[in-house]
Amino acid sequence: MGDQYPKFKAAAVQTSPVFLNREATVDRACELIQEASKNGAKLVAFPETFVPGYPYWILLDSPLKGAELFCRLFKEAVEIPSPATDELCRAAKAADIYVIIGVNEKVSVNMGTMWNTNLVISRQGTILGKHRKLVPTFPEKMVWSRGDGSGMRVWETDIGRLGTLACGENSNTLARFALLAQGEQVHVANYPAIGLSTKLGQNTWIHLRAGAHSCEGKVFTLVSTSTINQEMIEMLGDTEEKRQFLSSANAYSAIYGPNGEVLTSIEGKEGIIYAEIDIEQEIIHKQWHDITGHYNRFDVLSLNLNMDEDQPINFITRRLPSPDSDLATTEAMIKLLEQSQAEQQELRKAIELLNQRLGEEGK
Repeated sequence: MGDQYPKFKAAAVQTSPVFLNREATVDRACELIQEASKNGAKLVAFPETFVPGYPYWILLDSPLKGAELFCRLFKEAVEIPSPATDELCRAAKAADIYVIIGVNEKVSVNMGTMWNTNLVISRQGTILGKHRKLVPTFPEKMVWSRGDGSGMRVWETDIGRLGTLACGENSNTLARFALLAQGEQVHVANYPAIGLSTKLGQNTWIHLRAGAHSCEGKVFTLVSTSTINQEMIEMLGDTEEKRQFLSSANAYSAIYGPNGEVLTSIEGKEGIIYAEIDIEQEIIHKQWHDITGHYNRFDVLSLNLNMDEDQPINFITRRLPSPDSDLATTEAMIKLLEQSQAEQQELRKAIELLNQRLGEEGK
């Protein structure tokens, strides 16, 4: 029989959040988690910063005009852990499904910093970890801080080794290689809906990135992209030009096989797509090119990965020695002194003996 590898159904969600409403968006996510599970999925992927939504205003106005929306987004952002993540974990456990979902993350000790974070939840309802987007893209720097290497990792599960990157990170060759080198087998890439106002739209970019990662790494890739609904257009589009820009944003989600083949996809509309994942299929493709194994030269090419977590402060304390430690230190010093004195006596005896022999030879 040999070793057996996981087989399961995966799902990718393409829909809009309840914009800038954490509680309602979490409720919506829980409903979709349950729906994916009822359709047999054991892994479901959600769009980038799905809770409570992507800050599209950064594409429409100056930072000063977006200040009020920034404050609103921060108030609706997600702490990890928190009641919001607890609810998502309960939904994952009830549905017996792994969940990777994008959130705007904040921490309780900071009143102005957020991260673009992908949260990874097990089917047992526990938080496996999180990945913070390493570098916010273009105007995103007005909203999110930089991530760090602590989330550049792969999570070992009973359905395979899961990894994730957000949006433009999927064009970062080193970031993708870092996950592949840790044995990634299923990759989740998530995006917002953005119209690039060019002939080469975001959908083409997504297809190129996801197809390349699957083909180069011989892995399955789930792409989950948000949509922009009419409610969001009315909230943010205070001019005809802005409404047209938001309306032109298209969405594309797909699931790719380990040779870069599109197994299923959805474009422009809301829904959940599904595909069968058979990890064993990766073996035959890696026979051709295993860039983290036989198809590389690590004596020629290598990658350094710093997985330290950024901290605003490191506490350094000087501890006063306890009475017990004082006594132990004193006893140790006495023993060292006695040993030193004994060695000195032996050395003096040896010198005296040597002098006697030299004197006898000189007579």
